[in-house]
Amino acid sequence: MASTPEPAALKGRQLALAGLALALANFVVVLDITIANVSVPHIAGSLAVSPTQGTWVITSYSVAEAICVPLSGWLAARFGAVRVFLTAIMGFALFSLLCGLSRSLEALIVFRIFQGLSGGPIMPMSQTLMVRVFPKEKVGMALGLWSMTVVVAPILGPIFGGSISDNWSWHWIFFINLPVVTFCAFFALRYVARFETPTVRRPIDYVGLALLIVWVSALQIMLDEGRNADWFASPFICGLAVIAVIGFAAFLIWELTERNPVVDFSVFASRGYSVAVVVQSMTYAAFFSGIVIIPLFLQTNLGYTATYAGYATAFVGVLAVLMSPIAAGMIGRYDVRRLITFGVLWLGAMSLMRTGWVSQMGFFTISLPQFLQGLGMPFFFIGTTSLALGSVRPDQTASAAGLQNFARTLAGAFATSLSTTMWEREAKFAHEDLAGLVRPLPPGSGLTVEQGRMVLERFVQTESVTLATNAVFWGCTILFAVAAALVWLAPRPRSGVDLSAAH
Repeated sequence: MASTPEPAALKGRQLALAGLALALANFVVVLDITIANVSVPHIAGSLAVSPTQGTWVITSYSVAEAICVPLSGWLAARFGAVRVFLTAIMGFALFSLLCGLSRSLEALIVFRIFQGLSGGPIMPMSQTLMVRVFPKEKVGMALGLWSMTVVVAPILGPIFGGSISDNWSWHWIFFINLPVVTFCAFFALRYVARFETPTVRRPIDYVGLALLIVWVSALQIMLDEGRNADWFASPFICGLAVIAVIGFAAFLIWELTERNPVVDFSVFASRGYSVAVVVQSMTYAAFFSGIVIIPLFLQTNLGYTATYAGYATAFVGVLAVLMSPIAAGMIGRYDVRRLITFGVLWLGAMSLMRTGWVSQMGFFTISLPQFLQGLGMPFFFIGTTSLALGSVRPDQTASAAGLQNFARTLAGAFATSLSTTMWEREAKFAHEDLAGLVRPLPPGSGLTVEQGRMVLERFVQTESVTLATNAVFWGCTILFAVAAALVWLAPRPRSGVDLSAAH
């Protein structure tokens, strides 16, 4: 096959618009993971279903997206990264519109599945195209911009979802995707289309594809529904766990022996890539636990509304955006392992600050760790992404990006389930301990016996949840420390991490 000439490099305004289109596309896909979370009561009430049934709006999207993300490498090799990206983003726009127009739960779930299938390839394809579109000396900055969308979008999702559902209608959490996606598609067609990747016609691995759908679906549904079904006390959850384990084992064996696998596991032969993915997944799990637990704690314990809980957590994006270009500029000049270690340990220090939270704390105490946390995030996220993609061959970039995004998405799902389960369990244990220390209110307090009992119960419950929150952050602190140590298992880069090979 004749080699195609490299397209003319983008500069100035064209490069900025191309980069913004790719970053915003990734932003809106990640945003849709969390934007519907706080809107479930509104959706359930509008469609006359129970809140438990309404949670399938979240689960259906997560499952579909999780299935499609690891397929990105195969899709890019078969059809081209640009073609896959443009098709996916147009599909995402179509199904966002149909989700907003839905008038029944069944229709909404079906359209959410297709929205997730469309959104899955956008994450790794936008990352791959960032590396191709930007010149060698600006690739680090491009990945910094892309990485910040992954970090900021899950935080802004609940804020947008709560505000829109409270003040407009839940339908608009899907309609707001349309102008953003239109902008992304227009400028991607105009400036990114010329950077198409080479394609190779390979036979479709139907068995591998079927096994992937089975085990990922079972695992994702188990993680999403486990807490509601009391985990392994439920035969349904136990069945899903068995299917996930057996399905994954069969999938792994098949893909490692198949000549044309649907998922290319050969990227894990690179020690640098494997370590970067593990460290990023562990750190993201600890980071995402905070995203899940803090709003719950503020709303259930401190009386915050969903919107104001979002405001308290949103400060994390300020320093993250400001430090992103600085961190990106340091990637090529310093040992990337040192930068990652600094970023992860800084996040661990912020988690440690939260282990001393009390129920009487003010807004500043809550928002300060969020604000300071942004300082370390670019060093961790840009560093691990650069180390991962810089450790594989140019033809493996799309597969590497897909598997990296899949591992991070799965880590977020595990973090959501495990952190909320741990939070509730620790709250029960703390409640039992504190209840034994409480004494009845003395006579003359102005309250009846029943009123006094209610006051004490409310006090014990508040302090129990606070202690449980502190326990979760102790666990996150330990996870950050382990991840910071593991990064040194990666081989020393010769001179930073050069991503020009992936260009």
